[in-house]
Amino acid sequence: MSATSDPDTLPRHGTPAPVTRVFGWAMLAVLAAFMINNVLIVGWGFPKPAQAFGGDGRAWLLVAIYVIFAAIAVFWVLRTPDRALRYDARAISDFNAYLIRGCYFAVLFTGIADAAIAFVRVEGLLPHLFGENLAQDLIRSHFIGPWIHFPLAILGFGVAAFSRSLGFIWLALLIVIAELLIVFSRFVFSYEQALMGDLVRYWYAALFLFSSAYTLLDEGHVRVDVLYAGFDIRRKGRVNAAGAILLGMSTSWIIILVGMGSANSIVNSPVRNFEVSQTGTAGMYTKYQMAAFLGIFAITMLIQFVSYLFEAVADMRDEPGHRDVEPVAH
Repeated sequence: MSATSDPDTLPRHGTPAPVTRVFGWAMLAVLAAFMINNVLIVGWGFPKPAQAFGGDGRAWLLVAIYVIFAAIAVFWVLRTPDRALRYDARAISDFNAYLIRGCYFAVLFTGIADAAIAFVRVEGLLPHLFGENLAQDLIRSHFIGPWIHFPLAILGFGVAAFSRSLGFIWLALLIVIAELLIVFSRFVFSYEQALMGDLVRYWYAALFLFSSAYTLLDEGHVRVDVLYAGFDIRRKGRVNAAGAILLGMSTSWIIILVGMGSANSIVNSPVRNFEVSQTGTAGMYTKYQMAAFLGIFAITMLIQFVSYLFEAVADMRDEPGHRDVEPVAH
């Protein structure tokens, strides 16, 4: 873990940094606009913004969303000209932590519920427990996704609002328990189902992809620091700022654009169709969510890189409140 200054003591006001703050907040605004437009394009069949001059007036709405969100970002910076970079960085990081917590708890609840439904489905107990009509619905991913997975996701974000734990501790514990149960059921009782492997893969994917942004906050990613370790704070700030923009943000945007650039992209298509694995009714109905994990990974990393950029520029300017991160013990 990192040794940081108490967030309550971070000064709200500091030396103005309009260019950096406009860039960072505009980046987040464009991300929010992109996600809203993605829902309109994939869910409601809106044309892409690039087709605004093609005769479909709905495309102009998507263009307007980008303009409005970017204008809000600029207005916010102009309205708070002396807001400290570290204060902004902390606020962005805290929001990202909540987003990650919500995803963790959503995956936790969804995994348990979907595995239970898959077990009952495989054993042929659905009609006996839920009746014929509901049993037929519970073999359709288009029913389970909206009516079971989505409410559990909302519940996860509700729990995240009151929990201070990031949630990955519970997820990691349940992965260990699930692996242990698989070993016992396979080698002691000679019982094995596809849903067992699906559950472990589902939770593993969430654990690693959702943890990346939190790991970035605590400087836990591998860094080749042969030269970096000898730099002073200001030079480290320059390196981190350049890396956040040229490597971090650009990579995140590439993943977002490739994964969600069209209705048939590698993230949007499985989510839109509630895609399931080749095991069908014998496994869990969470494959579409694992595709969405790639998008969540890129989004949370992009948000965290904006926070990282603000921290780096504050280091360049030698502003108070620098975070001293303890080295990872080996």
